[in-house]
Amino acid sequence: MKILFICTHNRCRSILAEAIANHFSGGLIEAASAGSEPAGEIHPMTLKALDSYNIPATGLYSKSWDDLEDFEPDFVITVCNNAANETCPVWFGKSLRVHWNLEDPSIIVGSDSQKLAAFGETIALLTSRIKEVTDLLEHHACRTRVLDALNCMAES
Repeated sequence: MKILFICTHNRCRSILAEAIANHFSGGLIEAASAGSEPAGEIHPMTLKALDSYNIPATGLYSKSWDDLEDFEPDFVITVCNNAANETCPVWFGKSLRVHWNLEDPSIIVGSDSQKLAAFGETIALLTSRIKEVTDLLEHHACRTRVLDALNCMAES
């Protein structure tokens, strides 16, 4: 199953989601991330947080959704409110869309340990959700059942 995680700047939440999905799904999910207005660089604390949780960051970079036109995701998951309200490219047409409103840990004001803790909370939430999706896929859940689960996760 292919999942594309979208956040406007593709420098924090969507990057975390991509890394976590590819790391914890055992190959059942092929994840990518992108933004409508990519920052062109990953937030430094994103990389520090991934490293502290031993989640590989190899191959991650901030990119435009235009760069992934050939990806053909089964699901597009927006992870910030700005991205949820944007008009998506036509090539998302076959993809089912879900919105997970995740708080942006990169805007936390405080010490480095407080910022890292905020990133850790986002990582924990994403890890839990990705593992739930992976469990469904391991049990050969249909696309509709996965969509239902993704939407339920959005409400929690």
